[in-house]
Amino acid sequence: MDSTIILISATLFVLLVLSVPIGVALGLTVIVGMFSSNMPATFLAQRLITSLDSFPLLAVPFFIMAGEIMQKGSMAIRLLELSRCLVGHITGGLAQVSVLTSLFFGALSGSSPATVAAVGGVMIPTMKKEGYSGSYAASVSTSAGCLGVMIPPSIPLIIYGTTAGVSVGDLFIAGILPGIFVAIILMLTSYALARYQGHGVKGNRPPALETVRAFRNAIHALMVPVIVLGGIYGGIMTPTEAGVVAVAYALLAESIFLRSLSLKSCWEVLRGTVLTTATIFLLVATASALGQIFLFNNVPRQVVEILTGISDNRYILMLLIIAMMLILGTFMDALANILILTPLLLPVALKAGFDPIHFGIVMIVSVAIGFLTPPVGVNLFVGCNIAKVSIERLSIAVLPFLGALIFALLVLAFVPQLSLVFLDR
Repeated sequence: MDSTIILISATLFVLLVLSVPIGVALGLTVIVGMFSSNMPATFLAQRLITSLDSFPLLAVPFFIMAGEIMQKGSMAIRLLELSRCLVGHITGGLAQVSVLTSLFFGALSGSSPATVAAVGGVMIPTMKKEGYSGSYAASVSTSAGCLGVMIPPSIPLIIYGTTAGVSVGDLFIAGILPGIFVAIILMLTSYALARYQGHGVKGNRPPALETVRAFRNAIHALMVPVIVLGGIYGGIMTPTEAGVVAVAYALLAESIFLRSLSLKSCWEVLRGTVLTTATIFLLVATASALGQIFLFNNVPRQVVEILTGISDNRYILMLLIIAMMLILGTFMDALANILILTPLLLPVALKAGFDPIHFGIVMIVSVAIGFLTPPVGVNLFVGCNIAKVSIERLSIAVLPFLGALIFALLVLAFVPQLSLVFLDR
């Protein structure tokens, strides 16, 4: 590996250790790489513009806005009541409700921290009142929040699709069953921990009429993934058009039918959408420029040669790739990981015979686990703030769920049918 790549890697590492915002860190690293590679001074400006000139990327702000509308409205609460009716009577009932609600809400928000904030903001205080420890309540919600980026529509899936050059619609379809599978694993883990720790005695099943009423109240929220995924899979809409439809539907449902969106909330929706979109697009632009510098210096080819030089067994290669993504996920943002690692690792996966759609699902689940690993585990910080527990206590409490997620990741990695069953591949 030549001195240019060593300098670029060292610069990025130092900036991340110094807690420089990831978008700024990537931009500064690109500048260092430009001058060390004797590239023209206009390179960064050109990449910042051309990398965002992508029709699929237009889906990002629309899905962000749809999630913001539903988060500021009443859909999250209605989904929580439905989840309570469906699984609240099981041992560890409130933990089960937290996971199932996160699964539902993940199909609305597309964001892991947003899912923790929306669901955990209600469930963590409720669980503490019912006798659950603060660290356990926070560990359930922070872990379940990872479903926010696994269940389509998902912002990381859109970013991976545009970076890898594969169909975002196919990725959305491929993410359905893996997301449900991970949710089941988390619910089983919650059940086992509740029994072991004596949390949440088994309660009574609610009357059927109450469940029907909860379902009817939540129907507007449940229709969002049906409209989005049905429209994409039915060939009626592209993912970008589906994002526009999701915004229009969410705005109509929350403001007219549910009447839970005020003018003040609309301003907060716009503000949140702009800030989140700006952050993501800065990451996309700077990471794209860094990827071009890596390509200019033949880094993808070197990575392929290094990994295939260790072993030519496709399963060992997949384990090496997963280990690399999990390690980098401890100190790098999820989107930055996707943008930087996809051009480097996708050629290795393709050479090993893995489908790019399947590999995308494995990558998304891998980076989602990074939301639970300090020092950059965003979900942990959101959960700590809500539950009022220390990051150290929560980091220990989340370990069983972390193990369950890694187990689910390995199953998804080596059973590609879970990702590809709905696709003609």
